[in-house]
Amino acid sequence: MKEIKNLKAAAARIKKAVENKERIILYGDSDCDGICSVVLLEEAIKSIGGQVTRTAFPDRENDGYGITLKALEVLKPLAPALFVTLDMGIGNIKEVDIANSLGFEVLIIDHHQVLERIPSAAIVVDIRQSDDPYPFKEMANVGITYKLARELIGETISEKVTASFLELTALATIADMVPQIEDNKIFIEQGLASLPFTFRPALKAFVGILGQGDVASGAHQQIIAAINAGESKEFYNDAYELMTCHEPNKCRELAEKLLGRVVLKQQHIKEITAEVERRIMSSPSAGSGSASPIIFEGDPAWRLVLAGPVASIIASKYGKPTFIFRKGDEVSVGSVRSLQEGDNSVNAMRSCADLLETYGGHPKASGFRIKNENLEQFKKGLEKYFAEHKK
Repeated sequence: MKEIKNLKAAAARIKKAVENKERIILYGDSDCDGICSVVLLEEAIKSIGGQVTRTAFPDRENDGYGITLKALEVLKPLAPALFVTLDMGIGNIKEVDIANSLGFEVLIIDHHQVLERIPSAAIVVDIRQSDDPYPFKEMANVGITYKLARELIGETISEKVTASFLELTALATIADMVPQIEDNKIFIEQGLASLPFTFRPALKAFVGILGQGDVASGAHQQIIAAINAGESKEFYNDAYELMTCHEPNKCRELAEKLLGRVVLKQQHIKEITAEVERRIMSSPSAGSGSASPIIFEGDPAWRLVLAGPVASIIASKYGKPTFIFRKGDEVSVGSVRSLQEGDNSVNAMRSCADLLETYGGHPKASGFRIKNENLEQFKKGLEKYFAEHKK
């Protein structure tokens, strides 16, 4: 069986850091995939006798996606350290160079599409590298992290720990909307089978609130929504706080708080979705042969954390690549969903890369940051790309 490129090298480097008592920073995305990846790797490091010096999660709303200059400013007092990114990093060419100059050794664990070139990190693990021999390219980041954790711990890993890791892997794999086939299918089937009987305190809290039978029959989606409802402030995330909490009463309190936030979030998603649909129907080209091949809508009042869910609903309903963004004073930041077979949102944005501040992700789910002065030209470039790449 072919192995993921650099997976063994990454495990060996982490083991060396543990042996030498080096500082280790885990820097993850603030969604379910990123949070579960951080929790999983942190537990694996602890299981081999190591300690994580700091975990950090950017606030997408205010800090942006990926390795940010603000994050490096906050974390630079910890240098030198092994700086491990999870569910991000492959698009941060400039930021990795800066991290290197600060004395960090960067290890990227990511699953997103490679953009112009691979950053100058010490080790890069990403199944989408062109020379990665691993045949299945559709894993969520947590799937790669699960394999890394297994490599770290080795044959001594117990069935109980394996089941616990697979519960997180299943939830984050479903959350990240990757195809539920091959490796992903195995993760999901085994993880969901274990979930109603979990010994993980955070998940036990959810099972206690939602009901064991309901979790087994589909309420796991509510757990995913709750983890995704976590918010990052000053690089601390409250969903991560729950997932690493060991006190049952505290876990239940945090779980109820996140589930309550989901209800409010869903109401806001409905309101934004309705507004987007109103705009679609009132468009001069609505229903005509000249209709745009994409949906491209933004507003200053829309929260960035809601852009992805809204884009998913709209893209699914209208069958078009959907770009939903929060329009700031000078810069707009958005999420993209491109669900039709053959569509690739990252390649589409690559064709307009000179207009963008940052962009990246995977073909069906991605994001971007752009100066407002370039929005109209960006929209035209996307329309041109998708018109030319129709099946």
